[in-house]
Amino acid sequence: MLGPGRLDLFTPGIEAMSLLFEAFSHFRDLQERARGAGDPEPTAMTLATTDGRGRVSARTVLLKELDGRGFVFYTNYESQKGEEILAHPQCALLFLWKTLDQQVQVRIEGRAEPVSHCEADAYFAQRPRLSQIGAWASKQSRTLPSREELVARVREFEQRFEGQDVPRPPHWSGFRVVPDVIEFWYGRDFRLHDRMRYESVDDEWSKRALYP
Repeated sequence: MLGPGRLDLFTPGIEAMSLLFEAFSHFRDLQERARGAGDPEPTAMTLATTDGRGRVSARTVLLKELDGRGFVFYTNYESQKGEEILAHPQCALLFLWKTLDQQVQVRIEGRAEPVSHCEADAYFAQRPRLSQIGAWASKQSRTLPSREELVARVREFEQRFEGQDVPRPPHWSGFRVVPDVIEFWYGRDFRLHDRMRYESVDDEWSKRALYP
């Protein structure tokens, strides 16, 4: 018997619904269930990127939007992740919601594309003012000689933008990960987990169950 919010692994989705829309819809439902179950940060996702040598790095970022195209997050384009994505757009995301039954994971693979300037401006304008200042003050991923230097840079930009709106820095924007793989993972006893994989080949989506 399937638990709440779980996909039937062996029953096709509604015919009128595209498989990608079905996956997005199920993702949103799970995220809302995680929020309702008390997850402290249901938008948290691990982002894995790679550099030119094939060296992989991962960190946690926050999902800011899921639209009909993909998963959106924002960052400093001059950070390690920003530079790696701009040079090597293929990346992966991982959500883990421990507050849900079966401790659900969602694995996503795809290509990251820069969001539009309009999208980035609109999101940046909604951020708290000190976060906006921080986007100017932080040389993200660069060596920081002392905490005092960061504090001084924050004060510098607070003075620079005193009495006016803080504009979006030219090096700060967002990425949209356009998926070609979305996998839902449900833990089961004795490691006999349930896995459902949606994948796109030549823009044609399909889904299939996987062995644990």
